[in-house]
Amino acid sequence: MANAQNVSAAKPPIAGAIYVGTAGATLPTDTDTAIDTTVFKDLGYVSSDGITNSTNIESNDVKAWGGDTVLTTITSKDDTYKFTLIESLNQAVLEFVYGKNNVSGDLTNGLSIQVSSEDVPEVSIIIDMLRRNNTKQRICIPYAKTSAIDDIVYNDSDATGFGTTLKCTPDASGYTHYEYIKKAQVSG
Repeated sequence: MANAQNVSAAKPPIAGAIYVGTAGATLPTDTDTAIDTTVFKDLGYVSSDGITNSTNIESNDVKAWGGDTVLTTITSKDDTYKFTLIESLNQAVLEFVYGKNNVSGDLTNGLSIQVSSEDVPEVSIIIDMLRRNNTKQRICIPYAKTSAIDDIVYNDSDATGFGTTLKCTPDASGYTHYEYIKKAQVSG
């Protein structure tokens, strides 16, 4: 039976939504484990577009004599996440976008960013969300690689942001990401 209570939107928790760590870092396996902030850095505010998870499946149809499709095989499957980071003065964001080795100094004493064609390393990602009635959702991505950065626009009416697309690659178990969802506990 249909239940409107199962319909939900997603918003970030107050503490932050996207955290980045070294590829292969130990990820939580539930919604309640505290994030180790010595390993994972908070990437701050995300634009109001939120986060988009896309699955692109390409397949091949095998036809029998006479034209019937008798088998469909998957030839590729991509799992990607897209979001725009809008804390353009956050050092963790700059290191995520340009590579940690290409950002030096700090905001107080002066930052230096060197842009090159150097490959940015794979990372691990944790995404936390709140759903309807404070239901928690956590997405853990063991291995992700930046596959695109949108144009960076500097103007006087919009927040400067880094539109980022991450391509997930499988871990040793063959999974590209894990999702955990837990209904808020009702006290009383």
